[in-house]
Amino acid sequence: MTFDHDLFVIGGGSGGVRAARIAAGEHGASVALAEQSRMGGTCVIRGCVPKKLMVFASSAPDAVSEARAYGWDARPGRFDWPVFRGRLEAELTRLEGAYRATLARAGVTVHDQRAVVVDPHTVELADGTRITARHILIATGGRPFVPDFPGRDLAITSNEVFHMPEFPARVLIVGGGYIASEFACILHGLGADVVQSYRGAQILRGFDDEARGHVANAMRARGIDIRCGTSVMGLERSTDGILARLTDGHDRSYDVVLYATGRVPNTAGLGLEPLGIPLGRNGQVPVDVHGQTVIPSIFAVGDVTDRVNLTPVAIRDGHAFADTVFGARPWVSDHDLVASAVFTRPELGAVGLTEEQAREQGPIEVYAAAFRPMRQAFAGGEDRVLMKLVVCADTRRVLGCHIVAPEAGELIQLAAIAVKMGATKEDFDRTVAVHPTMAEELVTLRHPVRKA
Repeated sequence: MTFDHDLFVIGGGSGGVRAARIAAGEHGASVALAEQSRMGGTCVIRGCVPKKLMVFASSAPDAVSEARAYGWDARPGRFDWPVFRGRLEAELTRLEGAYRATLARAGVTVHDQRAVVVDPHTVELADGTRITARHILIATGGRPFVPDFPGRDLAITSNEVFHMPEFPARVLIVGGGYIASEFACILHGLGADVVQSYRGAQILRGFDDEARGHVANAMRARGIDIRCGTSVMGLERSTDGILARLTDGHDRSYDVVLYATGRVPNTAGLGLEPLGIPLGRNGQVPVDVHGQTVIPSIFAVGDVTDRVNLTPVAIRDGHAFADTVFGARPWVSDHDLVASAVFTRPELGAVGLTEEQAREQGPIEVYAAAFRPMRQAFAGGEDRVLMKLVVCADTRRVLGCHIVAPEAGELIQLAAIAVKMGATKEDFDRTVAVHPTMAEELVTLRHPVRKA
């Protein structure tokens, strides 16, 4: 059978673009890609990149305060949201252009419209055009999930927060995951009065208990009102904004209510189930280690598979798919010991097992230190950092590393290499410290604080 293309990719995010570029540019495949929104996907357009730029913006007041403590005649000014938003949009447009240029250089045909799957080798574009391909790759990522409740149409999600017409003075953030916690710190740092409501007992579920408690305490000390064990019963228009009714009776009006209660795979209406591809409970596409579905010609990578929902993982998934299917170089994207960072203030970096997870697998030793770092202490700051290693008592291997500190994301990237290589506690001990730094604590922790 003759096909229009060797590969058709649905989704122009990190995973889909990488797969298309490698298949076409390095392996000579004929590739087409459809994206109904902006090229770059969640990470570039409405996720990691704009969020991190907002993190940088929100850190400016602390930088000014610190500068004054160090003798500079620095004074905080007024945050100009329209100016920042304009520069942010310009940067995202630049990045989108770079993605498009990369695809063009690789020879990928781009369709700026929605595509759905018709049969194992055919997709249909929004304009009715049908295109055939030997292989189809689903890389549509995820989307924010807002539960059904009275007034849900008054809430915004992380998709809209970057495009707010005015900067809000009062914000309610609903959710306790990393997105909710990051935006609580970002918007508070930019000057908003922030309340974070979460129905669970502690924010940042899934991270090490001690580490997430450390972050929560620091956020509260900065003035963020975290209300755990609390849910929103409903939203309604009020004379001065949006009235939120909470289960703890803390009813008040806000300018913006941001829902960050999770994300779900973006598979609605793609046409997969009619073909016999059963979707998971959250709408995810089930795949094997190579990203292949139950239909041999259809694959999926990235967040749409709901495995490890991180941009670097999606990129590796896409690269592995292209090399395996089109490059005769089969390999599998490794999802084990993937480091992650939460860009709260202070940041949280983690790789490997939490103390709670490790304790269930066998005897462990925990090495930890909490202290005020030199830079902040000199300036009168109260934030404390946490350096923590979880060690197998039998093999001495470091099972997990957890850091709460400024630039923890940068630190955990390097620590992840050692943990991935199977470093033992004695390997850390043999490493000479870099002084004076915060990270030297990771190689000077001599005695366990507890055993389990």
